[in-house]
Amino acid sequence: MKKTNWVAIIAMIFLCGMISFVTNLAAPAGDVWQHLLPKSDNANVLGKLGNFMNFFAYLFMGIPSGMLLSKIGYKRTALVAVATGFAGVFVQFLSGVFKVEATAGFCIYLAGAFVAGISMCLLNVVTNPMLNTLGGGGKRGNQLNLVGMTFNSVTGTLTPFLVGACIGQVADIRNFAQVNPVLYIALAVFAAVFAILFFLNIEDPESVKADDSIGVFSPLRFRHTLLGVIGIFCYVGVEVGIPATMITWLTAKTGDMKYATGLASLYWMMMIVGRAVGSAIGGKVSSRQMMMTTGAVGVLLVVAGMATGCPWCFVACGLCTSVMFPCTFNLAVEGLGKYTNAASGLFMAMIVGGGILPLVQGFIADEVGFMPAYLVSIAGLAYLFAYAAFFSRPRAIEG
Repeated sequence: MKKTNWVAIIAMIFLCGMISFVTNLAAPAGDVWQHLLPKSDNANVLGKLGNFMNFFAYLFMGIPSGMLLSKIGYKRTALVAVATGFAGVFVQFLSGVFKVEATAGFCIYLAGAFVAGISMCLLNVVTNPMLNTLGGGGKRGNQLNLVGMTFNSVTGTLTPFLVGACIGQVADIRNFAQVNPVLYIALAVFAAVFAILFFLNIEDPESVKADDSIGVFSPLRFRHTLLGVIGIFCYVGVEVGIPATMITWLTAKTGDMKYATGLASLYWMMMIVGRAVGSAIGGKVSSRQMMMTTGAVGVLLVVAGMATGCPWCFVACGLCTSVMFPCTFNLAVEGLGKYTNAASGLFMAMIVGGGILPLVQGFIADEVGFMPAYLVSIAGLAYLFAYAAFFSRPRAIEG
């Protein structure tokens, strides 16, 4: 019997956690910079730029990440991803320690957010297959993937809370270096995991050999896949935009960033609960039914939050968004066969929605107000409901 490589498994689980830890750093960190920069009529847009750069990296690296994986293998890709992640977080760290004006420091931070986003994209394509292989595939491999996803949700919950704890009141914001304790955690984990992976002997997972006759955009010939790719764009934008806008809104309203990021942490905690429930009922409820239900409830919750100004309505949306990614993915790749790998690259690129839609919300918040900005979330949730209900059944585009 093949010996279980527990050291490698734990390292990969930690990397699963780092994906959300670093990604969820972007929204509260952007809000810190928003209060450090000179006063501007576009303050909320500026506050969302770090988040945008983090997710823009997916559009830049989404498809090439699969090519890199095929060329250098899973272990080397993981090492590249970890080294890139360390570099991205370190650049963000430098943005707060350089004795430069706030605008220059902010530009350095944006560069770090983009580099970190490249790392997160690479980690997304390597962690699940690696855990599956280390677990020996089958039920054991799937179990390790679920453990990785759970840890991913836990660290995503902690990040905004930790940033808020470092800052406290908006009036206490002096420089970005106040967030350094959070950055130290990320740097330490990346450094430790790199050292561990470097000395471990890990075999590449067996995968279907790429078919050179299949073009990158070939899956878009299928209507349900084309509309599903748009669905992934909308979903990630909704998932990120709801808590990101809530942090900015509550910080502006109360002046207490610790309170605002604490509620955002509860949103991510609701995602843990939602994923647990989704896993429990997944064998009895189809992806289509689950997505229709969560999409409709999500719209109702956002509308209620806009009408009442109650942040708990937005927190509860985490229950809905928690299961939407796997549901959208399952519906969009149904019946694709040999086109599935190419479709996965397109899905990875469309995670850029997590940067674009919150940026649009920031613009609306600057021009009209925070509550109207949530119309973007309603539009995204409504599209996801319509996709599941009417447009997700496999059907090739003619011609």
